Amino acid sequence: MDQFEQIEILLVEDNPLDAELTLTALQGEKVANHITWVKDGAEALDYLFRKGDYAGRDDVLPRLVLLDLKMPKVNGIEVLKAIKSDERTRRIPVVVMTSSDEESDVARTYDLGVNSYVVKPLDFNAFAAVTRQAGFYWLAINRPVPASTPASGTPAPDVPDEALRNTTVIVP
Repeated sequence: MDQFEQIEILLVEDNPLDAELTLTALQGEKVANHITWVKDGAEALDYLFRKGDYAGRDDVLPRLVLLDLKMPKVNGIEVLKAIKSDERTRRIPVVVMTSSDEESDVARTYDLGVNSYVVKPLDFNAFAAVTRQAGFYWLAINRPVPASTPASGTPAPDVPDEALRNTTVIVP
């Protein structure tokens, strides 16, 4: 990772305690130059698509989105759908970090193109370790698509709810 490259993470989390733990873990490892915390799905969409309070922000997309699922206003599934269906944002890695281990949530998010699904550990040290590992992998180890490479133009498929009822997911 180029030491002068601007690395930004968008943290979408409505729980202040979980947000503080995440921020502490990521800042302690210095995996990003800048972490933006938004408190619900509507604010996340405004941030990503430069609307509302974020209309005037720089046109720099985050390199990683850490996304909770169970949020007010707009839930994480809808945010993920919007990210993966828009040509400008579909290549941003999205890591769902949630307390939900419901198979339907896991299946739905993968069907919509999530890059990783992490169930938040209850223990502080385990939570911090998982957060650091996720940030480090997606920002330092994983090779992103170069910004100069044009998008294919094919959005993530919208899977009908009926298909999800027939999906079996085994979570270790």
